[in-house]
Parts: sequence; C-alpha cells; structure tokens
Amino acid sequence: METVITVGDLKKTFTPKARKGIEVKALDGISFEVSRGEFFGLLGPNGAGKTTTIGILTTRVLPSSGVAQIEGIDVARDPVSVKRRIGVVPQVNNLDRSLTAKEILLFHAEYFGIPKHEREERAQRLLERFELSDRANEKINGFSGGMVQRLKIGRALMHDPAILFLDEPTTGLDPQSRRAMWELLTELNQKGLTILLTTHYMEEADQLCRRIAIIDHGKLLALDSPAQLKRSVPGGYLIELQIRGGANGTFSEALRSLTGVVEIKAENDRVRIYADRIEGLLANAMRLAGEQNVMVTDAHVSEPSLENLFLHLTGRSLRE
Repeated sequence: METVITVGDLKKTFTPKARKGIEVKALDGISFEVSRGEFFGLLGPNGAGKTTTIGILTTRVLPSSGVAQIEGIDVARDPVSVKRRIGVVPQVNNLDRSLTAKEILLFHAEYFGIPKHEREERAQRLLERFELSDRANEKINGFSGGMVQRLKIGRALMHDPAILFLDEPTTGLDPQSRRAMWELLTELNQKGLTILLTTHYMEEADQLCRRIAIIDHGKLLALDSPAQLKRSVPGGYLIELQIRGGANGTFSEALRSLTGVVEIKAENDRVRIYADRIEGLLANAMRLAGEQNVMVTDAHVSEPSLENLFLHLTGRSLRE
C-alpha cells in the first residue's frame, strides 16, 4: 500500500505565557503511517496531542523536531504543495458568516485556482450531496450544528484533495446528526478518499476507522485495528469497583484468586478487575468485600472496548 502520511518521532514543545519558563511537550516523539484510501483515527482525551498533530500535518503548526510528510512532501519545507493535497475540517466554526453557503464554497475553490465553470459545478454537486441545496443562498447564521459541519466538509472538498483531515467533527452534535455524519464520512472513504480523524468518542473511532492510534500526553500508547486493540485488553472484560476509604492489599490479593480473573489494578479508591469470563464474578467480588469489611459504593461491568484499553494503559478514562 502507498503511504500518504508519514509521521516519525514527531515532537512539539512550547512555553505558555501563563507558565513562563516551563516547557510543555504537546507531542513527545509519536510515529505512524497512513496508507492511501485508509480511514485512520487518532483517539485520546482532550489535551492528548491530537489537534497539535493535525496542526503540524496541515501546515498550521511548526514541529520542534521529527518527520511530518504528506505524499512524501515535508510539511514544514513546502507547505504550499501540501495545502493543495489536503482538505481540513477544523474543530471551530471558521465559516464566513457574511457569505451564503454557496459563496463559501465558491470562494474556497477560487482561492485554489479552480476555473469558474468547474467551481460552479462542484459547488452545486456538493450542496446537493450534503443536503444543503435549499439553503444554498442563505447565510449560515441560522444553520444547525450538523449543517455547519456538512458545509465545512463540503468546503474542504471543493479543491478535490487526496486527504481529508477532520478534527473532532462530531463534537456538539446530537446523536442523530452524529450518525448521519458517520454515514457521510464512510461513503467518502469508500470512494477512495484518505481520511484522518481525531476524536475522543470511542464508539466513533470503533465504527469508522480501519486503524486507530491511541495517544495521551503527546505519546503514542497503542496502534492497531479496533478489533485487535480491544483483544489486547487483559481478559477483555472489566469490573470497576469504587471503594470507600481506599482499596487495601489484602482485598486486592483475594480478588486475584477468583475464577476468571486475569489482572487486578488497585489505585486509591478504585479497583479494576480484568477477567476472561464474567459470569458470577461481580457477585463473588462483592462477597469477598463483605467478608473483609470493604465498603463498595459503586460497581460497573463492561465488555471489551477501547475505553477499557485506555483505562488499562493510563489508569484513567478517555473522557477525564
């Protein structure tokens, strides 16, 4: 497969004005490659480094060191050539509110030198495909969140890019609009468009992406298909117990003896039980807690998931 995005030992550090003299590592040496036609996901909590990675790959942010290439072109050395090959859908709504939906598309295409007759045809086709034809001559002030996101994607596609970057495109959308967005992105990918998506929604990454890179604190923690990532969780199943007064070592050790338990992780007032079978395990864990006078204030059982993997790798939730 042809590689169209290359990231090698990429680092980005900066010093916030509010923290003079303290250097922050937004990216700490991440590496990955994306093949042509792939739907690739960057999954991680807010502040993990996802937006910084996209910022570098789309030429908006200069890396401190490392390799960042689009179709073999260094993004820092030749940003103009890179911009012609990519479409970008940012988190923020940066659509021009003084223009109509159609004018937004036409202006973008004109910026990239698309001939007048061609940009007119493209704008009409995209407006129809994204179900915006009836609002084409309206300004976007009254558009819903889903309509704004569709228009942002349409704008990004006006110059026919080879790669589409989407930075958390469904944040703030209602469930129905989010599902509609998933269908749209899947269709675009099936037609051959390479897509790199950042998200902190586990279900979104699981549903859409062929491969997922999980990052946190600027580091790459795991990279594989969603199915393989979920299989890498010890045992697969997870029981999380909330303990009043904190977990003690005796209780944790006793849990290890229960049938099906693969691994125990105890931290402050939480005990995580990883298991390869779940039948009767919660009841047995609660029985042990009662025998040892351990007060369990909450219990949660979940099946193999990307959230469980992130918990195992970092000890915290993707949404924390």
